Amino acid sequence: MAKEHLKVIAGIDTHTDTHHVAIISETGRHVADQEFLAVESGYRKIIEFITGFGPVVAAGVEGTGSYGAELARILTKEGIQVLEVMRPNRQGRRLQGKSDPLDAYQAAESVLAGRSTATPKARDGAVESLRVLRAERATAMRARVAVMNQVQGILVSAPEPLRAKYRGLGSAAIIAALEKTRPAGNISEPLNATATALKRLAHRYRALHQEIALIDAELDTIITTHAPLLRDLHGVGTDVASQLLVTVGDNPQRIGTEAQFAALVGVAPIPASSGKTTRHRLSRGGDRQANKAIHSVVLVRMMSDSRTKTYVTRRRAEGKSTKEIMRCLKRYIAREIYEQLLHPHPAPDAGALRALRKSKNITLQTAAGDLRVWPTALSRLERGLTRDDHFHERYTNWLNDH
Repeated sequence: MAKEHLKVIAGIDTHTDTHHVAIISETGRHVADQEFLAVESGYRKIIEFITGFGPVVAAGVEGTGSYGAELARILTKEGIQVLEVMRPNRQGRRLQGKSDPLDAYQAAESVLAGRSTATPKARDGAVESLRVLRAERATAMRARVAVMNQVQGILVSAPEPLRAKYRGLGSAAIIAALEKTRPAGNISEPLNATATALKRLAHRYRALHQEIALIDAELDTIITTHAPLLRDLHGVGTDVASQLLVTVGDNPQRIGTEAQFAALVGVAPIPASSGKTTRHRLSRGGDRQANKAIHSVVLVRMMSDSRTKTYVTRRRAEGKSTKEIMRCLKRYIAREIYEQLLHPHPAPDAGALRALRKSKNITLQTAAGDLRVWPTALSRLERGLTRDDHFHERYTNWLNDH
């Protein structure tokens, strides 16, 4: 076969300092392999190497979320299809051994065999910014908890005069009181040393608290610009929205169906039947942080969403347990979130409801009584503080009938 007509597949084994690239033909024949430095000049040489044998069908890259992230971005910009390759299985490594060339060739063969079909996340947009900020926030949150635990632990064994000052106070009150202290005296005295340490810990706690508040404001700004309609969904706030966006990535079109999204966030039902028992459970795969985010949406809706409360009551009457009901809700919510991610649509105009009600001289209490909801819930809907499309339609029809 002439070189100019040869179509090739690249496999890349990525590491911190070097990347090993292997080239195979469409028939699986090993063509060439070479190691390159994981730097800008090395990336240019990789492009020249893999395109020097003919048209590139695809490139299978290991570690597109870590060592291979920058390389995946560059290959994509060059118009080369990048597919994410999982680490070779341990059985294959025991039988065939392990080396960088072998891993690179296996990556290319995985693409050729159709085992690697996942498109990696595009880490070049606003969602990548969200990911970095969330990573920073997670460590700050853990550090703040550790500081508070240390303050409580020191107070447990502190001298009684010091313990008496803070007995019965909550965490926030303890931190505020410790910040105002002015420890003095010989630092070799346990009372003075303890008071000094507690004051410094309080300052550290306050600094972490301010850092987290700053990150939250930055996350809110990015979401307001990048995906403002996602938070229109009931129960979806800044934390949940940012996590779901990070899970999907800057290229949500890589998730072709809502069933794939359900699998990605760990809410896809899978068979769990045995003997006379026929049932399903939710997948334990996928992104567990995204699953946690959807779980929090379920909890919020079970407490405050009238439609969800009605659904829970009906399913309980059918004999379903709370866990089974929550599994169903997670699947429904995943479907709703997927639709909003791919095809965002704004919430209905709630302000028109208040104007329509007042034009008909109907009081809030009268409307709430007829609709069998709390007046505060109706007021929040009219002011756009909550979203419930089904109740919005019901309220609109009720106003039109009056």
